[in-house]
Amino acid sequence: MEEAFHISDPRTLKVVAHPLRVRLLGLLRAEGPATASALGRKVGESSGSTSYHLRELAKYGFIEEDPSPDARERRWRARHRYTEWNTAELSATPEGREAVTIMALRQIEAIVRSMEEFQADDWPAEWIEAAGMGDALVRLTPEGVKEYFARVADLQRELEARYGDAASAEQVHLGTTAFPRRKR
Repeated sequence: MEEAFHISDPRTLKVVAHPLRVRLLGLLRAEGPATASALGRKVGESSGSTSYHLRELAKYGFIEEDPSPDARERRWRARHRYTEWNTAELSATPEGREAVTIMALRQIEAIVRSMEEFQADDWPAEWIEAAGMGDALVRLTPEGVKEYFARVADLQRELEARYGDAASAEQVHLGTTAFPRRKR
């Protein structure tokens, strides 16, 4: 699987901004290859609906068919670990600004979904203590925000390399945001 899929066309970003498509892509990235039927059961949609949306994701390069030992099954897999785009570049057009805004909302929805799915009584105390959320209001320049994101990405890779193969390792949904706040 490739590391990143860089998008510079707002139409391509809008393809994955569809609420069902972004969930299907997320499941393929998190859980590995699957059929349209299996994905449909997980998201509460028909296999026909999921098949259509999977073909659209494949058409734009987000996913591909996964060779299956059973020729009767059509399995799909993600092509990249994550999707990235340059917000300034895409925001140069109204269509791009709309796509970027929709994707930000989809990212927030994914974080909310992971918070809702986390049930403290299903996890040992060490996970309950480690899980959570935080936020901060700090003063930074645009360069400082870029450095923040770069260092967070470096830290994520470093920590995954160090702890990812441990017996107690789990997939963890990490989120990082940075939006300037206007003085009122």
